[in-house]
Amino acid sequence: MALVDIQVPDIGDFDEVGVIELLVKVGDTVKAEQSLITVESDKASMEIPSSHAGVVKELKIALGDKVKQGSVIAVVESADAVASAPAAAPAPAAVAPAPVAAAASAPVAPAAAPATAGPVEVRVPDIGDFKDVAVIELLVKVGDTIKLEQSLFTVESDKASMEIPSPAAGVVKELKVKIGDTVNIGDLVAMLEGVAGNGPAAAAAPTAPAAAPAAAPVAAPAPVAAAVAPVAATASVPAHQPGTPTAGLPHASPSVRKFARELGVPIDEVKGTGPKGRITQDDVQTFTKQVMAGAAQTKAQAAKAPAATGGSGVGLDLLPWPKVDFTKFGPVERKDLSRIKKISGANLHRNWVVIPHVTNHDDADITDLEAFRVQFNKENEKSGVKVTMLAFMIKAAVAALKKFPEFNSSLDGDQLVLKQYFHIGFAADTPNGLVVPVIRDADKKGIVQISQEMGDLAKKARDGKLGPADMTGGCFSISSLGGIGGRYFTPIINAPEVAIMGVCKSSIEPKWDGKQFAPRLMLPLSLSWDHRVIDGAAAARFNVYFASLLADFRRIVM
Repeated sequence: MALVDIQVPDIGDFDEVGVIELLVKVGDTVKAEQSLITVESDKASMEIPSSHAGVVKELKIALGDKVKQGSVIAVVESADAVASAPAAAPAPAAVAPAPVAAAASAPVAPAAAPATAGPVEVRVPDIGDFKDVAVIELLVKVGDTIKLEQSLFTVESDKASMEIPSPAAGVVKELKVKIGDTVNIGDLVAMLEGVAGNGPAAAAAPTAPAAAPAAAPVAAPAPVAAAVAPVAATASVPAHQPGTPTAGLPHASPSVRKFARELGVPIDEVKGTGPKGRITQDDVQTFTKQVMAGAAQTKAQAAKAPAATGGSGVGLDLLPWPKVDFTKFGPVERKDLSRIKKISGANLHRNWVVIPHVTNHDDADITDLEAFRVQFNKENEKSGVKVTMLAFMIKAAVAALKKFPEFNSSLDGDQLVLKQYFHIGFAADTPNGLVVPVIRDADKKGIVQISQEMGDLAKKARDGKLGPADMTGGCFSISSLGGIGGRYFTPIINAPEVAIMGVCKSSIEPKWDGKQFAPRLMLPLSLSWDHRVIDGAAAARFNVYFASLLADFRRIVM
């Protein structure tokens, strides 16, 4: 028996990846190629296998630690590390293992093909028991340089959406799919020009160099035997199954883990319904709905309020959602919620329940501003330039955020993050639901540029082509119902922002000017704000200042 250090193999162009799962514990007997830990980068999660069979004597890392190539993650008491040295000398005597090693090495060769520069075929991997899944998002384009395990596109079944990663690093030469296509396991989806030295995320490939240092002190030929031994073991030993019970977190893709973190869902308490017990986005949403409805309780809730079971309202211990057979009362039709509504619904529900909303209503006199807007558009009609009232409101929001910086902040635990940038979101209505594109650095852009950018983002939203970068990073949002109607409403804050401005359709109203009633064009304003960060006096001042900017836009330059 010999003690062997198990190191992190070559995991591609990743540095300092986080340990999110421990799959074994001290004292466990592990097999060659059995997964020991799971690490996660910002793009993918991967399991790190053991290069030797044996007994785990020590774990060198803990959950949350950062590791990189060459980091020692465990110490294993291994028999094959010693046995590999004499096995290398009498090569002809190793009659039985030789064919096994040769057979096992056959499938390894194609996996290592991307290590040399050349064309690489990207095919749909095993995505579980799904057929004809739809491509809903392309994350790269032809000519992009991508990294190993970088997501290429997103597919969606009737149960979940998932990102398909690249098995190699390189340059995208051709995309074989487009949005709306359906794909299956094994379908060719892209062609890459591989980068020399890059390797796939296969578990078997990295084991050869990892085993060599441990066997080197025993005998000179040992590295060759050490490299063959794990491969031979792989032929008869099944690989680690993600669905088997582990001591760490359940299995979920990086996007699902991120989604759970955004909702504040403890993913270890969610039951996975996907292939091999994998947690899907629907599982996270279902768990959230059950907790909100009182049908389920998190461990944290149970610890804080163990006696709150009598309908007191503590811990949201509400009555279960009513189950009704609507067909008893007449004909019905069932229609699945769109993907956008599923995602936004869960976020809106969380925001409404968690954030203490207060809404102030006011009116802004936009008579002069609307006259200027109409005149400007008429003067520039031939050039195709057209500005909207919403563009003026975005510019006014920037000025108001500068004057009242607490509105341009976010809560992070017990701290308030005051932002020095001004990214303004605006709600866009689409056939599939509401989305909120973001105008970045609105303080550095003019009214015309903001109008043009809004038009481009609105078109992308209607076409379903908005990417995550188009909808993240907002500081403050404006929800406008001006083109539809209404008077006032209570917009829900778009977390982690702390306020949102709602505007409705303007109307002509009689206003007293000191001598007589005069017709003025009034715009209804509805400002919702987070009472944990903002108080009523500050909200009233913000609304009054915002209205004064729209009434006399010259104040913007003051």
